[in-house]
Amino acid sequence: MADVYERIARAAERAGRNPLSVRLIGVTKGVGLPAIREAFESGLRDVGENRVQEALEKMASADAWSGSDSARLAWHLVGRLQSNKVRAAVGRFDVIHSVDSLRLGQAIDDAAARAGLVQRVLIQVNVGREPQKGGVAPEEVEPLWNTLSSCRHVRLDGLMAIPPAASDPEQMRQYFQELRRLGCVVGAAEYSMGMSGDFEIAVEEGATMVRVGTAIFGLRVVA
Repeated sequence: MADVYERIARAAERAGRNPLSVRLIGVTKGVGLPAIREAFESGLRDVGENRVQEALEKMASADAWSGSDSARLAWHLVGRLQSNKVRAAVGRFDVIHSVDSLRLGQAIDDAAARAGLVQRVLIQVNVGREPQKGGVAPEEVEPLWNTLSSCRHVRLDGLMAIPPAASDPEQMRQYFQELRRLGCVVGAAEYSMGMSGDFEIAVEEGATMVRVGTAIFGLRVVA
């Protein structure tokens, strides 16, 4: 993991950025608690899960050792959120990265209102316009942002994207630039972009959160 932090720092410095402005999210889908705890003890403070139920099971055990102060483990939902899992997710995840419709955003707002809290979220953007992926089309970002901004129990922090797969990480740059362009239009503060194969390019293009799994935990066999 030290190597990942070093690569983030070098990429940030190339872009004239403070390395501390980039948050490393360790993606832990299919990763057992011992490996998560080892990463936590090595300094990782943010983890990302794809599935609500798997995350909740891990949270129940991790709460015992991850602390409740500034050194605690923060949980991010980086996978698609189904409507029937909204109530379970709200208040348990620090940030939900995958809001991709007005209906989902309003459901999160309703659940957060019932729980008496404000849920931090990101709007997922389908920058590659891939039909098999979640996310709103680029032209839908501003209308959705403006509507959800009126929700009292949702805090819009920024945007998230999963660009099309490519063999050359440099091919991702255009998608990261597009996400930044969209974020500048709406006033986004956070940009969740970049994974194990391309996070350095993402940092150069302004990522504030990078979602890294394989480069930290190695290859995993997941269903």
